[in-house]
Amino acid sequence: MVNIEDFIKRLQRIMDYYGESASSFAEKIGVQRSSISHILSGRNKPSLDFILKILSSFPEVDLYWLFNGKGEFPPKDKLEVPKKDIDLFSVSENIKEKTQLKAPDKFNSDKEIERIVIFYSDGSFKNFEN
Repeated sequence: MVNIEDFIKRLQRIMDYYGESASSFAEKIGVQRSSISHILSGRNKPSLDFILKILSSFPEVDLYWLFNGKGEFPPKDKLEVPKKDIDLFSVSENIKEKTQLKAPDKFNSDKEIERIVIFYSDGSFKNFEN
């Protein structure tokens, strides 16, 4: 029988390893955000479908480890933490002073880019101003 408290710790460890919030993790495995919340709070137990979605989306996760904590995660041959997206807009102050964002040549090169807005699938966004 699966110990639900230990399962929750292992699930949280997977989310931390991949740098995922509960909502982004839910989106990646294809379940509702409330499902993750209910499992993490101990209200619901994970279904077999839920487990299989984790294993399908994150093949480095070992089924035996996820169920009863025996084995290891992450596997020793894959100890490197996956790289997060690089923030292309974090530019040092020295570089900012020397460069201005310009529109590509195929556009009107006399124009400067005023701002860039990136919209994410969870409804959030980031606004970058020049």
